[in-house]
Amino acid sequence: MAEQTVTGAVPGVDPAELEEWFESLDDLIIRYGKERVQHVLATLQERAYRQGVTMPFTANTPYINTIPQDDQPLFPGNREIERRIKSIIRWNAMAMVVRANKDHDGIGGHISTYASAATLWEIGFNHFFHSRTEDHSGDVVYFQGHASPGVYARAFVEGRLTEENLQRFRQELPRGGGLSSYPHPWLMPDFWQFPTVSMGLGPIMSIYHARFLRYLHNRGIMDTSQSKVWCFVGDGETDEPETLGAITLASREHLDNLIFVINCNLQRLDGPVRGNGKIIQELEAAFRGAGWNCLKVIWGSDWDPLLSEDEDGLLVKRMGEVVDGQYQKYVVESGSYIRDHFFGENPELLKMAEHLSDEQIKKMNRGGHDPEKVYAAFKAATEHTGSPTVILAKTIKGYGLGEAGEGRNVAHNVKKANEEELRDFRSRFGIPIRDEDVKNTPFYRPEEGSPEMQYLQERRKELGGYLPERKPTEERLETPTLESLGKFMDSMAGKKGSTTGALGILLATLLRDKVVGKRIVPIIPDEARTFGMEGLFKQCGIYASQGQLYEPVDRDQLMYYKEAKDGQILEEGINEAGAISSFIAAGTAYSNQGVNMIPFYVYYSMFGFQRVGDLVWAAADSRTKGFLLGGTSGRTTLNGEGLQHQDGHSHIMASTVPTLHAYDPAYAYELAVIIQDGMRRMYQEGEEIFYYLSVYNENYEMAPMPEGDDVVDGIIKGIYKFRSLEADKPAVDARPQLFGSGPILREVLRAQEILAEKYQIATDVWSVTSYNELARDVKDAERYNRLHPDAEPQKSFLETTFEGVAGPFIASSDNIKIVADQIREGIPGNYCVLGTDGFGRSETRESLRRHFEIDAENVVLATLVELADEGKFDKSKLAAIIQDLGIDPEKVNPRLA
Repeated sequence: MAEQTVTGAVPGVDPAELEEWFESLDDLIIRYGKERVQHVLATLQERAYRQGVTMPFTANTPYINTIPQDDQPLFPGNREIERRIKSIIRWNAMAMVVRANKDHDGIGGHISTYASAATLWEIGFNHFFHSRTEDHSGDVVYFQGHASPGVYARAFVEGRLTEENLQRFRQELPRGGGLSSYPHPWLMPDFWQFPTVSMGLGPIMSIYHARFLRYLHNRGIMDTSQSKVWCFVGDGETDEPETLGAITLASREHLDNLIFVINCNLQRLDGPVRGNGKIIQELEAAFRGAGWNCLKVIWGSDWDPLLSEDEDGLLVKRMGEVVDGQYQKYVVESGSYIRDHFFGENPELLKMAEHLSDEQIKKMNRGGHDPEKVYAAFKAATEHTGSPTVILAKTIKGYGLGEAGEGRNVAHNVKKANEEELRDFRSRFGIPIRDEDVKNTPFYRPEEGSPEMQYLQERRKELGGYLPERKPTEERLETPTLESLGKFMDSMAGKKGSTTGALGILLATLLRDKVVGKRIVPIIPDEARTFGMEGLFKQCGIYASQGQLYEPVDRDQLMYYKEAKDGQILEEGINEAGAISSFIAAGTAYSNQGVNMIPFYVYYSMFGFQRVGDLVWAAADSRTKGFLLGGTSGRTTLNGEGLQHQDGHSHIMASTVPTLHAYDPAYAYELAVIIQDGMRRMYQEGEEIFYYLSVYNENYEMAPMPEGDDVVDGIIKGIYKFRSLEADKPAVDARPQLFGSGPILREVLRAQEILAEKYQIATDVWSVTSYNELARDVKDAERYNRLHPDAEPQKSFLETTFEGVAGPFIASSDNIKIVADQIREGIPGNYCVLGTDGFGRSETRESLRRHFEIDAENVVLATLVELADEGKFDKSKLAAIIQDLGIDPEKVNPRLA
């Protein structure tokens, strides 16, 4: 097709001489092949640069298919049978949504997205998506969430779902028989693997999943060399920052096991994605600029004859200048309209299409609906090496829905169809359903033994089985016992350090364990030295797919920055969204790859839930296992960093995630008890839960674990008595109970001493390791008792612990008040909560704790006020005591400061 560009004469250059250049190029291609000619052209361009000739930059190629017709491979399947299978699945997907909304108005569901993606998925199901088997680690497929009806419809035809299942689409109570609205592993634990409908999360998780597969392979955990990660994305979804935010990682890591398929139906929920532009060209520029292999599938086979005749490039030019909003308009208009407005812009183009009838013009298809074009792109993507691939497939939203929603801005909301529309759909796709039955939208599955069923089952058998399918491993790890961690706890007792530092030492200890050590995945953003964890660099190395190609500047230091191809640490840079995506990939390896991996993700606590809360929710939906660790926690403990860094609310955000167990330990032994029990529950007992722990950067003496059989149980359940202190001559007929967490436990202990020494008040101090766990237990007992009025009432752990204790109760922590306030209904007396409500700021810890009114003096005051309210302390003395404690009663409320 070199002649196509000859007519584009270069001003000032002899056309005959230009023709010689074209002939020379053609000759080079024939004699040396396209790959070597690429090197020749690159060398010529470099030579031109050296002589001052700069080239205008463009990351775009013409608005045509990347793979020309001459380079298309032969289609290996039976086109007709595959078309019939796809048509049957289309019908069942549509019938499922229509019936659900007919029976239960407003139940919802989406038809249009799957209608546009059906060919893309069917080519994958029939020819590419490989299930996990004994000799294949399996492909990973992130399905476009809004198109879930198509996956259900295929599973029904395969015999994996029943008609009753389809009848209960979006009707999941009681649990077990219904189908979730979108891909939700929590709700369908044997079916879905990845929650993808929260826009943008599927793409970023798929990128880090592909990288994690390489990590497993390079570390010798398992052979993942055959696995591909497929991520199906909507073009409107690419507006989400998470969708494109990590694509450079994929090219930097040479993830040729990763394939994005972007379903470019040109339409968002309510309008065009780029009405005044071209989303495919925009995305091509972004991905090519980021180093991806880009394959465009724009035009179906009907356009090939016209393109082959387009010697002067007028058709390609016209294809490139029409904007997406107009292409969407063509979908809903007649063939005559397309003739006039697309071809009619140029007499030569109009002549090119004169042999086509209006009906033929109307039916000229887009590439994403052409199985041969899609197959060619998928095959090229799987065979490409050296970089990830993105396939930009142009489709029509609502394809096949006709007047009910094909290509219309309302397509996202189409959930119902009248009888005529159903009959048209049935006829268009050749579904053998009688006219009189169409209005009932019956499901249809071919007879067993039919050509369609035999073909479908044979294709999946050859590809290892069904997808999606969630298959958790039955492997159970022998996790370390608490006794085996005794050396760690003994070594920390009496020494000065922080709980963040203690975590680093504990992690190093666990990494040396002969059973679980190799399975641990330490994940750290660009803060390992901040957390004092640089010792892990030498112990297990930082994962780098290419190894370390340079000599680090700190090579002469003992704890230098050591990168290695088999490194164990994932040091993710300044990228919390990427780091938690790695956490999810590692934490779901037990179900997606069949191997237990134990992620420990340590991060600046403020940059956790409030920054990537939707990914934490996705982790829960995915049934992720592992440990999230909020380093440098606290609104007053991280004293110098200021408002944007000081966290006091992560625990209340953690309380919203049902499978997340959140703890706030004060000492190294508490940390060890919680982590040991978590590992036992997740990896030895197989519970599908995960953990969040606050760790802090304040150095203080680590206490030894108190004696008593109830200490370990209390740490795990959320509270245990740490210290009792008597008064020589008790001044009041009451024994206040003081609660402390994290570093603020020390302030509470200091308050205990002040109360005993200055006011002759005896108290008990309790370490509260988890208000969240205590609150859940209170609510569970309350619920049981409400529903079982005739049964013996259950008692919460708090009720049992404080049975017969009058209080009052005072709590202080480095968290906002609502964290400790969660347990108010489980406290059998007056309860005063102190916390860090308000914006953080930079100051000394002492000043901050006085500002937020959580220090020892404020705990003392709160205790005395509570006693006075109960009539057990002289209220008239309080004003003088406030002055004596150095508390300013007129200072601004910290919540408002």
